[in-house]
Amino acid sequence: MSTAAIPGAPLPVRQPGSRARGRHRRPERPEIPAGSPALVLAVPATAGPETRPIVDELLSIVRGEQPGIEITAAYLASEGDDSPTVAGLLAAAAEAGLPAPVLVPLLPGPHGYLAELQHLAAESGAVLTEALGPHPLLAEAVHVRLSEAGLARADRARLFAITTAADGVVLTTVGGEEAAAAAGITGVLLAARLAVPVVAAALDVPGSVAAAVEHLKATGSQQPALAPLVIGPEADAELLAAAAEETGCPSAAPLGAYPTVGQLIASTYMAVIPRPQPEEPPADQEA
Repeated sequence: MSTAAIPGAPLPVRQPGSRARGRHRRPERPEIPAGSPALVLAVPATAGPETRPIVDELLSIVRGEQPGIEITAAYLASEGDDSPTVAGLLAAAAEAGLPAPVLVPLLPGPHGYLAELQHLAAESGAVLTEALGPHPLLAEAVHVRLSEAGLARADRARLFAITTAADGVVLTTVGGEEAAAAAGITGVLLAARLAVPVVAAALDVPGSVAAAVEHLKATGSQQPALAPLVIGPEADAELLAAAAEETGCPSAAPLGAYPTVGQLIASTYMAVIPRPQPEEPPADQEA
């Protein structure tokens, strides 16, 4: 049983992963060096019934993606249950004499929560990674959410028509203009996948989404749609609903626990943990 399931335990215990056998097994993933710091998924929200299911599923995806990983989630705040906060978990780890963990923010791009994480990391000696995006895997996830909502083809190879398919997409995010600018990179990748124009807008900047929709209409779009570049916990659901109502545009669902989000969490962690240096071969002895 992992200590992640025990209330009050600061960090989980690494569980050894089993390797598949046979000719058709998946390529082996890079192993986590012994003594590597734990991964703490920093969730920019209060722990609650709306956030925990997404977070728990992402933790499961990461464990499947990288067997043997030490991972737990910590929240911006707690509602009095046993869900740890980032500050509380870092303090408990320090008190127990454990190595400072790696903090991976559950964010697709810039966000105000990052400033608080930077402060906590500086105080504790923890490593804080960049946000998860921009990244092609996020563009893939948005594409899938659009196709699930009937707003895009699943891929270019399927040539059947979708009468509700969008001919322009507003990629919506939170974190102000900085987040919208960063989302524009993912928007370029999404446009290449959909072969329709994509513009980014910030849900938390008044008028930003409406202006983006009007821009698409002015350039010929007849059926614009909204595509949230949000995982879920970082965005107020009312912002998403208000944007759809204000613009009259259909909207895809947030990314949620889409598998590529879990892959990004794992790869972001693996990119910053120390790697053992290969041993140098002994020098040839002269005869």
